[in-house]
Amino acid sequence: MKSTFFTSAAALLASTVSAAPVEKRQALTDADILQFALTLEHLENVFYKKAISMMTEDDFTSAGFSADYFNNLKYISHDEEQHVEELTAGLTAAGAKPVAACTYDFGFTDPKSFVTLASVLEGVGSSAYLGAAPAIMSKEYLGIAGSILGTEQIHTAIQRTAVGEVGPANPYLTALGPNEVYTLASAFIKSCPSSNMALPFKAFPTLMATQGIPAAPGITFSFSTMMSLPSSFFVTFVNGLTTTSVPATMDGSMISATIPETTQGQTYVVLTSSNTTMLMDSQVLAGPAIIEVTPPAPEIDDSIM
Repeated sequence: MKSTFFTSAAALLASTVSAAPVEKRQALTDADILQFALTLEHLENVFYKKAISMMTEDDFTSAGFSADYFNNLKYISHDEEQHVEELTAGLTAAGAKPVAACTYDFGFTDPKSFVTLASVLEGVGSSAYLGAAPAIMSKEYLGIAGSILGTEQIHTAIQRTAVGEVGPANPYLTALGPNEVYTLASAFIKSCPSSNMALPFKAFPTLMATQGIPAAPGITFSFSTMMSLPSSFFVTFVNGLTTTSVPATMDGSMISATIPETTQGQTYVVLTSSNTTMLMDSQVLAGPAIIEVTPPAPEIDDSIM
């Protein structure tokens, strides 16, 4: 049940809205990371509760989803609520004031648009936890983050399968840095309580995918951005354990590049100032955009036992 809403979902995710307070700092603390995790969990908690409150099981089954899917949806909503409570309790115990939920605009209008967006949001959430893990100093906090990450990956597989995508599309989860995650999440945040701490992150300029998805390895894919670009730059694909930069081709305002053959599943695309195999914020010109790349059929090697 693939939906053309994926293009709209990716567009929403790429539309940067700097609604959450931002403060630039030199180094992240565990409290910074947990506050950001709580910011994302608040977003997911409200996202799922809004869907359940505005759409019934009959709405979902009429749209082609199963009753089992709707039942799983309630469990996912409960999971996100528990994540909010766990992170809130942890921050409070550490003497920090936990951030409160913000006001959001998710843009979905029916079950199909909701589920398609959910498949993207869950992927971003999983990538956020993996990307932040190396910066967490406390083993206790790292254990909590790892536990939540495992649950978010289950959510991701459920949502991807529901929209007709391969659940385990890549052998490896893609890590994404906090600034890239903030760029995507801020698209849905319209305003936050003034009492919330300022997040030490920045949003990069918008990068839009401008053609239909899912895509495939080896094809030329196009993007656009409103920002001024240097004469030479790269389209960099971040996917699984691989970061691959491809020389960009400009045609008017359109930017095109060939999707690397190693790319599969949910992929983050950024414009970078240099060819890189390890993405750093200082290289990012715009993005990320999100594209879905259909994985090839699996080849099973029976000699590996």
